[in-house]
Amino acid sequence: MKNSRRDFIRRASTTGAAILAAPAVFGSSAASRQQKAADAVTPFKLKYAPGLGMFRQNAGQDLVDNIKFCHDQGFPAVFDNGLMRRTPEDQDKIVNELKRLGMDIGPYVLMADSGKQDFVLNSQEIRDSLIARMKEGVEVSKRTGAKQALVVPGRYDMKLHMDYQTANVIDNLRFCCDIMEPEGITIVLEPLNHYINHPGLFLTGIPQAYAICRAVNRPSCKILNDIYHQQISEGNLIPNIEAAWNEIGAFHLGDSPGRNEPTTGEINYKNIFKYLYKKNYDRTLCMEHGISNRGTKEGELRVIQAYRECDSFEV
Repeated sequence: MKNSRRDFIRRASTTGAAILAAPAVFGSSAASRQQKAADAVTPFKLKYAPGLGMFRQNAGQDLVDNIKFCHDQGFPAVFDNGLMRRTPEDQDKIVNELKRLGMDIGPYVLMADSGKQDFVLNSQEIRDSLIARMKEGVEVSKRTGAKQALVVPGRYDMKLHMDYQTANVIDNLRFCCDIMEPEGITIVLEPLNHYINHPGLFLTGIPQAYAICRAVNRPSCKILNDIYHQQISEGNLIPNIEAAWNEIGAFHLGDSPGRNEPTTGEINYKNIFKYLYKKNYDRTLCMEHGISNRGTKEGELRVIQAYRECDSFEV
């Protein structure tokens, strides 16, 4: 599929290539513009996945046009956190266009209520609610082909020892896996930072998520490693990825500080991408971040160029 996508991109994308060569973004040199246009139609080394709507200033509001635009820039995948909330008609539009272009889709949000206690509790009512939600996710996955569902295990309970809460999370995840695993769907657990964005959540770090996945001991329970959150929570990014490698199922991207595109903060994404490439990582890298020059065509194009720069590592 990589070869066919490469051939397609080389034949197509004249509009996208011309846009990416804009002097406002890349400078006025004709040779520089021509080089950037050539780069724009070269397939990326990894499966970077823009969020649907990330490039609406250039692609417009239509879902299909946004997917086409991402494809024309060389992106092999997209992701849509809100996929579950879309109408069945829009879900069908998305999946049909992705199939036509041979693109993949990253994890969608199944459960991420950061204001609620759920997984940390040992309650039949909670368990029934979780199972019902998993069944809803199964229907979305069947319709869209998305095989990874993002779960944030909610808030911790200040009145209950953390070890009991951890045991409850493990038990509840096993019940959820009983629903998802037969359908070929993987739950990906996302730790979120508690210093800036999400104080009070149960799951905050990669080592903690790793221990939980090992205890659940199911192939349908993995980690979603959000590089932005983990730079804030613990740093030491590549060693932590290496230590948890067997339990990582997907990645979210974003620079820190600011949570915008790579090259705008302190994270060396070129080195991270090189590491992932050498590990033969072939799943999605969801571009779950803002745009430093938001609301402008130039800002969106700068996002694309930032990924070109970080993807230019030598192999």
